Amino acid sequence: MKIHLIAIGGSAMHNMALALYEKGFDVTGSDDAIFNPSKSRLEKAGLLPKKMGWFPKKITEDIDAIILGMHARGDNPELKKAQEIGLSIYSYPEYIYEQSKDKMRVVIGGSHGKTSITAMILHVLQYHQIDCDYMVGAQLEGFTTMVKLTHEAPFIILEGDEYLSSPIDRKPKFHWYKPHLAVLSGIAWDHINVFPTFQNYVDQFRIFRDDVSDCLIYCEEDEHLRKLAKEGASCRLQPYTTLAHRIANGITYLQGTNEEVPLAIFGEHNLQNLNAARLVCKELRVSESMFLEAIQSFKGASKRLELVKSEATSAVYKDFAHSPSKLKATSTAMKKQFSDRKLVACMELHTFSSLNEDFLQQYAHCMDEPDTAIVYFSPSAIAHKKLEPITKEQVHAAFAREDLMVFTDSQKIQDYLQSLDWNYQNLLMMSSGSFDGIDFETLL
Repeated sequence: MKIHLIAIGGSAMHNMALALYEKGFDVTGSDDAIFNPSKSRLEKAGLLPKKMGWFPKKITEDIDAIILGMHARGDNPELKKAQEIGLSIYSYPEYIYEQSKDKMRVVIGGSHGKTSITAMILHVLQYHQIDCDYMVGAQLEGFTTMVKLTHEAPFIILEGDEYLSSPIDRKPKFHWYKPHLAVLSGIAWDHINVFPTFQNYVDQFRIFRDDVSDCLIYCEEDEHLRKLAKEGASCRLQPYTTLAHRIANGITYLQGTNEEVPLAIFGEHNLQNLNAARLVCKELRVSESMFLEAIQSFKGASKRLELVKSEATSAVYKDFAHSPSKLKATSTAMKKQFSDRKLVACMELHTFSSLNEDFLQQYAHCMDEPDTAIVYFSPSAIAHKKLEPITKEQVHAAFAREDLMVFTDSQKIQDYLQSLDWNYQNLLMMSSGSFDGIDFETLL
């Protein structure tokens, strides 16, 4: 098979290129800019384009499939050439389905937690040397790529994102996968630029539910998922809740088994995620004892309540949290896990939804739990995304916390954090971005 990837340098796309190369396919690609780690990883495999840019001459009739990345534009010159000569053009998720049509498909969906649940499942399967294909949205410890596609693996574990598939494919990614077994972790409105109303957003999960052929595992503590389940899904339903646990000396222990099981992760949302992963593994014939043995060594997915640095009485954690519900859940988890320490929590408004004036009101009271709450946003990022400007005053009013601190200069927030006394105080940095390049290790 000869495959060409348009926008090969993206986080997901370069992993797809590496996976197809490992499968033995003839892989080429193009992009207008490629940065590390994508650049070095593609270069090591011999897949880095010799020149940056779009070259219609690369698009020839002997190509079996074009895979179109999300950050390519609809008028991309290579895409236009592929359309003109009638090549098969796939979005990223469409091609994942194409490669897994003959496998059992396990899809993890939900507004939050899907990367963590997928990572937990893969950790357990790898621990017990159970072969599977996969696609996950973060780099995981012990895994060389975020995508694995083989001829041999009998099933595939897929993180199911609800965002659009490609510039010319407006279908949510997880609508492509047609799962046999699926998880829904929760519904919290996101992607306002694509789903302008909450009901429109919920509808995408209803469509996904109806695509599940065997079993849907869902979080019963989420009111919207309970409603979807009661509407009458055609598949078997398996609800789950937060696992019983206790916290002692900064360690979370699972309860309800013959002996308590210590975990390297914490937070009620992670204990919900863990229960979902447990139920998926059970469906895959992994016993309870096998699951508990493996999960003790799971340290979390990248940027999901990830420890950056720790001292005797303080620590810095980073988290991908950006939606209102996740900000609340993550900061609450930190307060419960470290009850003897104060919490300074910083979040960055970085996504299209979070920087949208209409969506901002969803953030009311979601940062009430930390002892010190800080919000950062970059006016230049707003301009780059071509959104209407927002003000510090709008952000302050939206979060509905009188002592909220709002910064628009990354150097000033860095200076402020470095000036604090961190004795018996933790720092939590939450964003899907990078706070404009702040090195979190320097803050403590």
